[in-house]
Amino acid sequence: MSSLLAVLLPAAAIERLVAPFLGGDDPLFGTRFTGDLASFFDAERLAALAPDPAADLSIVYGCGAALAGWDGPLIYADLPKNELQFRARAGSVANLGCAAPGDHKRMYKRFYFVDWPALNRHKASLVARVGLLVDAQRPAEPASLSGESFRAALGQMSRSLFRVRPWFEPGPWGGQWIKRHIAGLAQDVPNYAWSFELIVPENGLLFASDGNLLEASFDWLMFHDHRAVLGAAAGRFGYDFPIRFDFLDTVGGGNLSLQCHPRPEYALREFGEPFTQDETYYILDCEPGARVFLGFQEDIDPPAFRAALERSYAEASPVEVERFVQSHPAARGDLFLIPSGTIHCSGAGSLVLEISATPYIFTFKMYDWLRLDLDGRPRPLNIARAFENLAFERRGARVRDELIARPATLAEGPGWRVVHLPTHPAQFYDVHRLEFEQAIEVATEDACHVLSLVEGSAILVETAGGARGRFSHAETFVVSAAAGSYRIRNLGGGVAKVVKAFVKP
Repeated sequence: MSSLLAVLLPAAAIERLVAPFLGGDDPLFGTRFTGDLASFFDAERLAALAPDPAADLSIVYGCGAALAGWDGPLIYADLPKNELQFRARAGSVANLGCAAPGDHKRMYKRFYFVDWPALNRHKASLVARVGLLVDAQRPAEPASLSGESFRAALGQMSRSLFRVRPWFEPGPWGGQWIKRHIAGLAQDVPNYAWSFELIVPENGLLFASDGNLLEASFDWLMFHDHRAVLGAAAGRFGYDFPIRFDFLDTVGGGNLSLQCHPRPEYALREFGEPFTQDETYYILDCEPGARVFLGFQEDIDPPAFRAALERSYAEASPVEVERFVQSHPAARGDLFLIPSGTIHCSGAGSLVLEISATPYIFTFKMYDWLRLDLDGRPRPLNIARAFENLAFERRGARVRDELIARPATLAEGPGWRVVHLPTHPAQFYDVHRLEFEQAIEVATEDACHVLSLVEGSAILVETAGGARGRFSHAETFVVSAAAGSYRIRNLGGGVAKVVKAFVKP
């Protein structure tokens, strides 16, 4: 039996390898690792690993065991990335090549920028070779699936529909809507700030058989057949699933931090991200008086605004936000457009369906209402990075004209209609709302559709190929481009409404 740990580079050499990608002292941001998993190993010692000719059975194990090149069955032990985060917080895991765990936030930064890119490139090369997939979340009771059955299941998903396993997180500004309305969640937390409905770099896919469950990371689906999933957009995005859905809950909570996201050229240059974090806020529910902060006042003075933010950070003094930033009343069904560089945040009292490009950690916070995080520490701000990206031209009347969607009916028939909620020209995805009393027919037109039931109790979705899925209020699901067409039936009373996002042609 041989362990890959024996042929890892020394810890100091690994630190030198990854250091250029970790952003120095920046607590949050680095740059995507450009190497591969083999970079972490001593090439000569790795090549020297060989089966024992005198043994009946030889096993090589550890992260990257397939790099040994042995001619034998390949068993892949998979772990969802959110489970890895929980273990990092508990101090029970370490980064690749590290002997001991460190601060969990710094560990996450290295996972995101170094470990996951290297491991995903390795995983992509193994899809056709895996003989047995093992769900490693419960080491004492591992679930497994043959490689052949796993690939067949991925093939079905890539041509039909699926829902990933969501996960939920409390936060300093979090609210109570999710706790009250989504069954089965733990109630021993102060709030839920996020429901990560479709944040595919971290979500998992569930497979069921005879009452048993197995979870595999979402990456496998894209590595298996991204063309079937994405359709015409596959050439542009490759293995990157482009659209993200999550919920931001501030009902009974507080305002989000005042923030912006990097412009595309900045995201590529600074972080190695091929596309940036463009967002929209769809208001699924809200309390009376709820507002969204979006865009600058007409008379914005950038130096005065920056001075106020920096003084607040240095002196823990409040900022008169609406002196600089507009706020807009929020109502159910509104869609606010947040192309990169736009100053924004959701105010208290809303359940926001955030429809976004997939990158999800590149938030430059400028003001956080003098709040501490759940660990009792000040949340890090990124005022300097924000001012390298802020679009000060998005001010005054332009904000209402350009950044709040104006619904228009695209098509309608007896008991149904399709409403267009147009996004900003800089955003690569578009949004429709399907409204129907009984049923509606939808063609994918070679595009992947990401959908969520925003009004109504439940729906049944049936693809042209016979796949079926039942989804409840506020649940997100995906119909692959290769499904061709699908029908949605309303299982409740009244009018059902489903929001659909897709890459623009």
